[in-house]
Amino acid sequence: MNAPTLIESVSADSLTNLLQESGYRVNRAEQGGSVQLLSASQGVGYTLRFGNPAATEGQYLDFTFSCALHIQGELPENLVNQWNASRRFSRLSVQGGFLVLEKDVVVAEGVGARYLAGSLLLWDRLLQEFIVYLRDYGRDNLSAATTPAQGQPGSDA
Repeated sequence: MNAPTLIESVSADSLTNLLQESGYRVNRAEQGGSVQLLSASQGVGYTLRFGNPAATEGQYLDFTFSCALHIQGELPENLVNQWNASRRFSRLSVQGGFLVLEKDVVVAEGVGARYLAGSLLLWDRLLQEFIVYLRDYGRDNLSAATTPAQGQPGSDA
């Protein structure tokens, strides 16, 4: 039985093919002299940014999935920390006026094609969870702020 071919670096072309084969639309963009891939899942746009260059030009040892949402108004105080404490495989941060969800993928020591497909599947799921998390966090905190506490004047207790 033949050992699977290991992928030790990725390129804009190889990741474009992966995304397209998985049913995603992909556009290329250049920012600051670097190529990025733009795509979307469940109507939420994201960027695929390349990281450390490999020995061959145009090849990279890692990349990052990144979804940046513009912040309008104030963010609830614990929104970022609660996400980071309750989720694995991603990080949430505030960068400038944006709420940014990111997931790194490293291929440097060699991975199989199934690993890359699985990383894309995991990213898709994280994006879905992220949107639900934001919707539920806002709803839960709004209802907690408008519901009188038990035993307080105006409550049913």
